[in-house]
Amino acid sequence: MTLIKSISGIRGTVGGTCGDSLSPLDIVKFVSAYASMLAKGKQSGCRLKVVVGRDARLSGPMVEEIVCGTLRACGIDVVNASLASTPTVEMAVVFEKADGGIILTASHNPRQWNALKLLNSRGEFLNAAEGAELVEIAGREDFVYCDVDSVGTYVEKDFTDAHIQAVLAHPLVDTEAIRARGFKIVVDAVNSVGGVVMPRLLEALGVECVKINCEPTGQFAHNPEPLPSHLTDLCSMVASEKADLGIAVDPDVDRLALVCEDGTFFGEEYTLVSVADYFLSRVQGPTVSNLSSSRALRDITEAHGCTYTASAVGEVNVTEEMKRTGAVIGGEGNGGVIVPDLHYGRDALIGTALFLSLLARSGKKVTEVRAALPQYCISKNRIELSDKSLIDRILNGLKQLYASERITDIDGVRIDFDARKMWVHLRKSNTEPIIRVYSEAVDAESADALAKEIIAAAMRIIE
Repeated sequence: MTLIKSISGIRGTVGGTCGDSLSPLDIVKFVSAYASMLAKGKQSGCRLKVVVGRDARLSGPMVEEIVCGTLRACGIDVVNASLASTPTVEMAVVFEKADGGIILTASHNPRQWNALKLLNSRGEFLNAAEGAELVEIAGREDFVYCDVDSVGTYVEKDFTDAHIQAVLAHPLVDTEAIRARGFKIVVDAVNSVGGVVMPRLLEALGVECVKINCEPTGQFAHNPEPLPSHLTDLCSMVASEKADLGIAVDPDVDRLALVCEDGTFFGEEYTLVSVADYFLSRVQGPTVSNLSSSRALRDITEAHGCTYTASAVGEVNVTEEMKRTGAVIGGEGNGGVIVPDLHYGRDALIGTALFLSLLARSGKKVTEVRAALPQYCISKNRIELSDKSLIDRILNGLKQLYASERITDIDGVRIDFDARKMWVHLRKSNTEPIIRVYSEAVDAESADALAKEIIAAAMRIIE
């Protein structure tokens, strides 16, 4: 497996040959490059500080030791949050007035994966230009380490309670209404850090919490991506426990998936849509999601008299567009909710608290909330090709073929058939000769049919 260097960090499987996995040498190299980048922007003689945190995957403690040791060897003071969610580490960078942060998580990837996710002094992910600079510095390998008198200091701190208190203090989180409802909620945290964080949040909100897979052992009980096929136990438990709601988070707790009180899946795309509907009913302003996310957010936003904008795929791209437009809420259709007046990062804790506020204030059941939202279905497909050179031919050909429709090409090609409330988004893989095809329509049959139409047109282009 090739080491993947992308806008979302340095990612790979643990174990194997250096350069073909996330090996200890790779970790040292990229952390040293990150330290070099931070040092460039700091005045001579000033100490640098970096916050480090990780999810519960098996390789976490080993990677944590290497990362902390490398930072200290570069003369950087380390604040180790240790077992902490991704949004917690992002906020900890700000709490500590640190120069950056490193999160050790491969998010929804299986247990053999890990990654270095790198933050700036605002607790936000590096952008594409900064990521390219990091890779270039790492490639040179001309690092300078400090002398013995300048080795960085080390301290351990737990920031989870500070994160929870910030969530509870958000003006749209109605803690009194939530406590008054006496909710019972089942939580599936896939044996990672969510098993520590989410029950603490729910307890602070006065919610009865039924826990499954909440021991942070790193032995993921199922595929860690929070999709319906992976959450059958959660769905069954919600129904059997007569719970008000089911909650699933991924290993680093930046994605939130919901299960209705009858055990049916709420729909990962609708986490952001429902929370945004509640948010916009109280605070007016623009919204943003990425090009592969549901049209439902646009519908909800416009129904509130506000403006919606789509960004390229990737959390960094979403947050940059949110800043450009002054968005009050945004995120991604994978269950990622971003509330900028808390922090610019996907955060399952604020997503949960806002959704519970919606439930508590409305008095509705989760199925009733879902039924009141715009109804769409997304179909996910892909085109496998023999040669990566064919990808651009297909994308350019489709732009010409569907030129009469609304075309967006900031990230692959998205074609909006506005008259039919349908769209299709084609994105190329960074590593394989594959085009991913996402299509959405008012029902599953129409979404599948649109995907088949576009794929057939793509094949004709290269015949």
